[in-house]
Amino acid sequence: MKRIGILTSGGDAPGMNACIRAAVRTATAANVEVLGIRRGYNGLIHNEMAALDRKCVANIIQRGGTVLETSRCPEFKTPEGRARAIEVLDEAGIVGLLLLGGDGTFRGGTLLADECDISIVGVPTTIDNDVYGTDYTIGFDTAINTALEAIDRIRDTALSHERLFFVEVMGHHTGFIALESGIAGGAEELIIPEMPLSSEELCAKLKEAFNRGKKSAIVVVAEAEQPGYSFQIAQEVKKNIDVESRVCILGHIQRGGSPTARDRVLASSLGAAAVKALLSGKNGYMVGEINNEIAYTALADTWEKKKGLSPRLEELVSLLSA
Repeated sequence: MKRIGILTSGGDAPGMNACIRAAVRTATAANVEVLGIRRGYNGLIHNEMAALDRKCVANIIQRGGTVLETSRCPEFKTPEGRARAIEVLDEAGIVGLLLLGGDGTFRGGTLLADECDISIVGVPTTIDNDVYGTDYTIGFDTAINTALEAIDRIRDTALSHERLFFVEVMGHHTGFIALESGIAGGAEELIIPEMPLSSEELCAKLKEAFNRGKKSAIVVVAEAEQPGYSFQIAQEVKKNIDVESRVCILGHIQRGGSPTARDRVLASSLGAAAVKALLSGKNGYMVGEINNEIAYTALADTWEKKKGLSPRLEELVSLLSA
């Protein structure tokens, strides 16, 4: 294997650059050339690539986002689009491809692996932490710490004004960000898809808390593919509880910013492991980390199988809730 390509696809995540850096340095040490593909699958189809060496990836480990840029590419979902991508890879002499992204990226990678002879290995980079086959995805730790900082600041205002705050976090269709930022931020209740809570149940719990003498409260809400869902919940609660409330939607601030130490270490570890996987002949796998050990999961399993919340943390939520 003399030349590999690397691309970042889908939503950006803090730690992508650390992963790119580790992959390039690991490949260079093995005398393997690396081509960086800009703007994900879209850039692959349109042949937007350039050589990467150690100098190109210097001083990027601390940067958020991705220096390769990213996009979503409906064209890649078509057989014609993937055929063009395969032509570009062949013409560039790329025999191994690293995919940095989440479930959407790996869906595309699964199709590509079935249609060409190029070895493909994925690295889970998404703030949502919803990829099967790894305990944590690159970017998740930074996202929950960003959310936690916001929750801590909002708590100051909630206490000062004796208000109920609904803080909405991202997470795609899952509640991983809401679960861990909510626990760490001392939220009174969590609204997440995996642990359904009706408005009646929420109101009953909040009433009990306020009757015990609480003056303020924070409820963390997972957007669950419904950005702005918190406004609906707040309106329903307002009908039953005579407490002034506010809604704060954190949105895309959770994606940006310098990655945490944990994300940098995880990204560096998985980036290096992904290149080693390619060099050892692996194809059609994602490199993840389970119980602090490198794990390999078939690309199809990463999005076909559902990753569940930690039962231990779910139990903890019920113990700590209002």
